[in-house]
Amino acid sequence: MPGGRLTQQERQQIAQGLADGLAYAEIARRLERPTSTITREVMRNGGPTAYRADLAHRATERRTRRRRQAAPRGAEAPALGHGRDVEAVREYEEMFTTLLMGQGLPKMMSRVLTCLYTTDAGSLTASELVRHLQVSPASVSKAVAFLESQGLIRRERDEGRRERYAVDDDVFYQSMIASARSSAQLAEAARQGVGVLGPDTPAATRLENIARFVDFVAESLIRAAEQAREVLHIKHETTSGGADDRN
Repeated sequence: MPGGRLTQQERQQIAQGLADGLAYAEIARRLERPTSTITREVMRNGGPTAYRADLAHRATERRTRRRRQAAPRGAEAPALGHGRDVEAVREYEEMFTTLLMGQGLPKMMSRVLTCLYTTDAGSLTASELVRHLQVSPASVSKAVAFLESQGLIRRERDEGRRERYAVDDDVFYQSMIASARSSAQLAEAARQGVGVLGPDTPAATRLENIARFVDFVAESLIRAAEQAREVLHIKHETTSGGADDRN
């Protein structure tokens, strides 16, 4: 992270900026920090409405102590491929996890999904997830079951017949479609209420407006997902084809 870890004074400036209604980008500009640093700092310490500089600073100190205690003396951080910095990757994973949590995904599910998104293979076994996240097999099992039910990951088997959990572009498309279908069910339930409560009543009108809104958003989401999938798929094929032609 450019400039090292945030100081207590910088955290106080962040708190003041939030109180003044400043955007993360403006706070970051004033502190000469990346916007992602400010976003991560705020989201993992209560969010914009509950952020407190003193509590955030103490929480960071506790996390740092836990990491030092967890690492054996004299042990070095494992090397990563492609010249990646271990600490920078860890910080990024924390930021991405925090953002997923801010969107409503539970913490362990967010950690597993982040882990899968940031691995080059795009898939990991349960034991690999346990080792990377330093959690129990039961926690991983519960998380992957939830993520699979939401269409965010899929199961596959490698050559050794080991079960792996994977993410890719198509899985994210399927998740979008599943979300749209769930919204469609909400719209249908709202319309059922119109008949129960009686047409032209205020409650029925409200439910009908909800159904129309949700229908429109769901249909738009499906169209956008299908268009994006088609465009990105064609672009990938064209790029791959061009590379083959040059060879």
